Amino acid sequence: MRFKLFVVCALACGFMAYVLANENVSTEVEDQIIKTVPANKAPKIVEAAEFVEIPEELKTTPAVKKVDKVSPPAVAPAAAKASSPAPAAAKPQAKPIVQAAVAAAAPMKLSPVASSRGTDDILTVAGLKPQAKSGALVMPLEYLGELYDVDTSGYNWDPNNNVAPPDTASTAAGGYTITSARLAELRQNFMYWFFDKDMYGGRGDYQFDIHASMTQLHKNLNFQMPFYGFRFNYTRLSLNGYLEFSDPPEYLTYPLVFPIKDWPVKRDPSFMGIFFSKCRVGRIYPTDIDQRTPGVYWRVVRDLMGRTDRFGVEVRERTMWDIRTGVVGADTFVPKHVVIATWKNVSFAGGIDNSLFTTNTFQMVLATDEVYTYAIWNYAVLNWLSHTEAGGDTTKGEGGTPAYVGFNAGNGTQAYEYKPYSQNMVIRDLANRGWGNGFPGRHIFRLDEQILIGSCNKDIDAALLPLTFAPESGNMLGGQVVNITGPCFDPDIRVTCHFDTESVLGTYVDRNRVICVQPFLKAEGYIRFQISVGTQRFKWRGKYFVETPAAATEKIFFATDDVHKKNPNEIRITWNAFNLTSNANANVMISLWGYRETKIEPQLEYIDVIEASLTNTGSYVITPSNYLNRHNINNDMQFGFLQINLTQPDQYSNLALSPILWSRPIPLAWYMAPQWEQKHGKRWPRALCDNWIRADRFLRNFAADLPLCPCTLEQAVLDKGRFRPDRECDKDSNPSCLRHRGAIHCVVSGTPVAQGAEQQCCYDRYGFLMLTYDQMWGSRPRRIHNLGKMPWNEASKVPSLSMWFHDMRPFYSCCYWQEEQAVGCETYRFERRPSQDCVAYQAPGVAGVFGDPHLITFDGTQYTFNGLGEFVLARSTDQSERFEVQGRFQQMPPNYYGQVMATQLTSVAMRGNTTTTIEVRLRPLHARWRYRLDVLADGRKVYFDRESLKFQHFDGVTVYTPTYLLNQSQVVVQFDAGIGIEVVENEGFMTGRVFLPWKFINKTAGLFGNWSYNKLDDFTLPNGQVASINTNDMRSLYYNFGLKWMLTDRDVSGVGAALFTREFGRMASYYSNASFVPNFVMNPVDFLPANRSYDVDRAEELCGECSQCEYDYAMTLDRDLAHFTKNYYETLVNMQTENAQRVVSCGVLQTPRFGRKLSFDFMPGAKVAFECNEGFILVGDQRRECLANGLWNLPEYGYTECLREVYYTRRIAFIAIGIILLVIVPLMLCIVCGVYRYRQKQLKEDPHWQMPVLPRSRAGSARNLRVLNYDPEDDSDTDASTLKKTKKWDLDMNDEDVTSSEGSDNRTSTKRATDISYINKTNAAHATGEKPKQTGRRSLRSGSGTELNHDGTAIDDEAGHHDDDDDYDEGDIHTGTVHPAGYHQPLSPEEADHLHQQQYSPTFSGVDSRTSGASSINYTPQAAAQNRFGGVPVLPNNTQYYNRPPSGVPQATAAATATPVRIAPTQLTQDSGLPSPPLPHATSPTPSVQKSTEV
Repeated sequence: MRFKLFVVCALACGFMAYVLANENVSTEVEDQIIKTVPANKAPKIVEAAEFVEIPEELKTTPAVKKVDKVSPPAVAPAAAKASSPAPAAAKPQAKPIVQAAVAAAAPMKLSPVASSRGTDDILTVAGLKPQAKSGALVMPLEYLGELYDVDTSGYNWDPNNNVAPPDTASTAAGGYTITSARLAELRQNFMYWFFDKDMYGGRGDYQFDIHASMTQLHKNLNFQMPFYGFRFNYTRLSLNGYLEFSDPPEYLTYPLVFPIKDWPVKRDPSFMGIFFSKCRVGRIYPTDIDQRTPGVYWRVVRDLMGRTDRFGVEVRERTMWDIRTGVVGADTFVPKHVVIATWKNVSFAGGIDNSLFTTNTFQMVLATDEVYTYAIWNYAVLNWLSHTEAGGDTTKGEGGTPAYVGFNAGNGTQAYEYKPYSQNMVIRDLANRGWGNGFPGRHIFRLDEQILIGSCNKDIDAALLPLTFAPESGNMLGGQVVNITGPCFDPDIRVTCHFDTESVLGTYVDRNRVICVQPFLKAEGYIRFQISVGTQRFKWRGKYFVETPAAATEKIFFATDDVHKKNPNEIRITWNAFNLTSNANANVMISLWGYRETKIEPQLEYIDVIEASLTNTGSYVITPSNYLNRHNINNDMQFGFLQINLTQPDQYSNLALSPILWSRPIPLAWYMAPQWEQKHGKRWPRALCDNWIRADRFLRNFAADLPLCPCTLEQAVLDKGRFRPDRECDKDSNPSCLRHRGAIHCVVSGTPVAQGAEQQCCYDRYGFLMLTYDQMWGSRPRRIHNLGKMPWNEASKVPSLSMWFHDMRPFYSCCYWQEEQAVGCETYRFERRPSQDCVAYQAPGVAGVFGDPHLITFDGTQYTFNGLGEFVLARSTDQSERFEVQGRFQQMPPNYYGQVMATQLTSVAMRGNTTTTIEVRLRPLHARWRYRLDVLADGRKVYFDRESLKFQHFDGVTVYTPTYLLNQSQVVVQFDAGIGIEVVENEGFMTGRVFLPWKFINKTAGLFGNWSYNKLDDFTLPNGQVASINTNDMRSLYYNFGLKWMLTDRDVSGVGAALFTREFGRMASYYSNASFVPNFVMNPVDFLPANRSYDVDRAEELCGECSQCEYDYAMTLDRDLAHFTKNYYETLVNMQTENAQRVVSCGVLQTPRFGRKLSFDFMPGAKVAFECNEGFILVGDQRRECLANGLWNLPEYGYTECLREVYYTRRIAFIAIGIILLVIVPLMLCIVCGVYRYRQKQLKEDPHWQMPVLPRSRAGSARNLRVLNYDPEDDSDTDASTLKKTKKWDLDMNDEDVTSSEGSDNRTSTKRATDISYINKTNAAHATGEKPKQTGRRSLRSGSGTELNHDGTAIDDEAGHHDDDDDYDEGDIHTGTVHPAGYHQPLSPEEADHLHQQQYSPTFSGVDSRTSGASSINYTPQAAAQNRFGGVPVLPNNTQYYNRPPSGVPQATAAATATPVRIAPTQLTQDSGLPSPPLPHATSPTPSVQKSTEV
């Protein structure tokens, strides 16, 4: 028995010794193997076909002398590498390409060659025949210097040296600079560095602690490495072919399925599996070329960006260029840290006999800049597929379930299995596929956020295959070079790329890459992108994002705003030269393009070459004066674009393709102005504006379709359903506001209205709405939305271009290039694009959910519902306008005391009537380092981390994130119906808010209740009944209301079906649990134990009076949750309070033309003053006030206007005339009416009554006065033959003119008029024998002023002079009769003749001559040149007078005495002098009708 035990122990010891002997090769054997002379590795000759230029340094191969020892080469600082022509310092687009082959190898150079083992039937990289491999870099034929590159320390820098170099990192200036030849030598090697020795006698990179009994080691990275959404600073290196970041499950079931569905019950590891299978350290043959010790190797090279030591520089440059040339979209990647893990000669677990010699060798290279992570997988040898536990045989490792190849994010999130190789028999092809950098067996991936493959896959086939391409977006105008990876390409097979509705042919680069140039696409947002290889159908597909020209990534920059001016002197532009090429000697061409819509099809046309050939320096100055003599046939184009492209791209790369850089839309006055001036004259802006106005008036009116602008900036920011920030004027990202000066923020319609229009609302620094009625920089609605309208291929529907053609173009021609008060500008502002005021604006209704969770309905009801599962938050009950908003609630993580019986919001899904389904979900805890929220559009993740992707439009819905956020912690979703959903995340806690317009009042249901402004119907059930629930009874609310709105994957009447994206087989039942019983007590004092009074006090301290905050802290003990619960609660309540307030606005108060308002406020209490421009006069009220009732106060002095001075004077004159007419005409009418009524009254009393005659002249007034005061006793001694006027009548200046034609208003006045005094010269004339001379106002005078007789003799002024009394008394009146009416009737002519003779003066009528109070005259019929009134007859010859009574005398009496007067006297002539008096029988005219006439 003892002997048997001894034998067993001996055998066991022998077996252990045998195993240990085979686990590690002794150092002596290794040294012997190293001293052997190896064969050379077969050269790899490749054809480079990369879309990059070949640096000049690589085109000529330098001759290098062979030396035994060389000193360190001259180096430059790391910062100076940017200017070096070496690929190490090349710019993002520079990719060195070398075509060469190794002519000979030195005896000391180690290179893997074909294995001599005849039993290996699996092809390895070493066993392949030499062949051309696209993209592989090999040494130039003449280059031999590096073969014996030994530095001063004695280290040989042969890439295949198994001794590690000095690991002293250096960042000192003047370090090592790599040459292109050295880089080519490094990149021709398939495997990266791994060392089993170092210069200090150590084991190098070899991990001797990893073996069969200890399969993994913990490794600290000491930097952050992003992986599959997570980020790790550590890893575990496993013998089993993977790097893991968390514990694997206790046991594995084959085939492996990841992620683990039962997580967190079962562990779900996070790992990178290059060959996930149970392994053990194998053995090698003594004849193998590479005699490095079998096992696992590990090397980390950190902080490469600043390193200048040789090894650090070589690792950085080799890794950088392998990734840049191997993965599309990595053109700017620079590795910061590199990890190299190598599994050399590992065998499968469970094998027997010689299975240890059946080994695999593979290597994983990880490179990261702590934002992006790339992995290079090199499969050198694959001789076995599976281990015995997975069903493989024990000798060859064949059969069963092959190894798992792929990635798992862990924590039950997501996984990527590399099909068709993973767990499939074709896994052996991994060593022959991939073609990364032209090497068969090299596969490259991008790992940071999603797993993107960078190498081709020819073994997969399906109806829909994922396509990898970069960039994933481009300008709508085209020219974007898209690199495509997916299937393995052949240069002889045609590749067709299909962009939405446009197809282009692809250009072959290498087996792993094809390039397609994006054409001009009349579309926006995500479009279908697919390729076809040969005669295959389009099965490789993806989504390509089309950027609108106005919102595309800006690639041509304007230094100033001169390009917008009418006549600038110069325009300075800049661009990133490396967006075209890194070759500094390349030439570029700058051209000008324009756009117009004169036909149904959009017209994007070439205009002119700005610069035909220019060195690509990245800057240029455009001089508009150089284009004065241009005569373009398409000179009606008013806006366009600058384009920059390479002139001869085939000189810098192997492809005759050039990237194209486009500018943003720009006006073209700087180029077209001379041609427009020739066509329209000096005032060409007015002509262009008038043409546009005429055309625009024929188009439909679109203003009625637009939503009204909010009155203030606060209201605009809170209206998440209808408005989003305007890219042109955003307070967070673009405060310049070029076309809205004075504004600090603008918002526009989130989605186009039904007719495709867009509203714009701009706000000034005070937060008030800016109106075009006030200034040209105000808010301007747009006929065409920037997103266009389907179908996009018609005029007036093209994204950005149609908007510029209809809305931006006229702004320049009508306003920007003219004065603000120009007629065209005012027509543009007031008629064609007027701002809409906010008088009828209606703030949206708001409801929200937050915390664990707490809900506030649209009507303001607050309650707590801790449901577990997916529930309806809000949905429409109107079938014509449907929408659904759903929320997923998951259980809170456990706290210090155990499980937390409460839930929180983790995802929100939403959909409109027929729109794209949008889901916003919370990312796992350790996956929030870059993005806080995931956004899925119809199940596909979308990202917003670039400016051009900040606003993304899908079918019927727009999704955007604030421009100042890069981590997607706030997402806003806007539907066409005006519905908005905002999701915000902070420290892992979400809140969701829903914004609804008023048209959904009484049309909502769900956990947010029915929006009816009535809290009693908030708890409406899916069947339409209203549950009577007390909000304090959380149990009743949970069972009788909340659970009724739980969702399933099938459509339930009144509830609907779940909209959430299903991944990895997780359906609604995975998240839902109706049996979950939460905590139904709200007050922490009531549900916390008495010994936790500290938590109660802490809750009160943190939360104050917020009961929701106290509840959340008491349940979870999470201070962050309590803080954000309080924050979310207060924000939501403030929103509801703000929106519930009645919006009062006085609306538009128009600015007077040629004037201005001193303020633009239109809210109650605002006082607006006016001013006029120079040369204008303000008319009307100088200030207006907005009243509390929303109306402007009525103007006291009329509406405000600004008039030119001449117009103002005219207006005043017209107003005066008008006032006079308005006063006098009614007064006269009143007088006439009064007189008429008085006459009718008098006639009714006395049928014979006559209206008294009103005096018609001053003479008549004097006559009446004299008649009324006539004194028959007055004896006048004046001579009737001659009179001389000695004095004019006058009135007292202080008295009334009682002798005026209107008469005296004071009929009882005793004042008397002083009339003219006359001197009787008759007696003097008779005494001298002279003829009597007429005297009066016009007497005959000599040239010296002496009075003359009719014969021309002088008159003695003193003779017979008589000064009459100027006073007039009652005795001076003539004798007459008194009419019954009460007035004095003058005597008839016959009666007057008998009484006395009267004098006559040409100045006065006959009545005056008879009633003059100054003197009387005797009538002498025989007197020559004298009539019976003593006057000179000067009346017309054909005039006849009749003796008639006054107007008041009855007609019968007047008719009896009427007789013809006389024949007209002889015409006065110079010879005859005054005419002779008429015949004696001629009757004198009636004094009452005789009119005085001056000679």
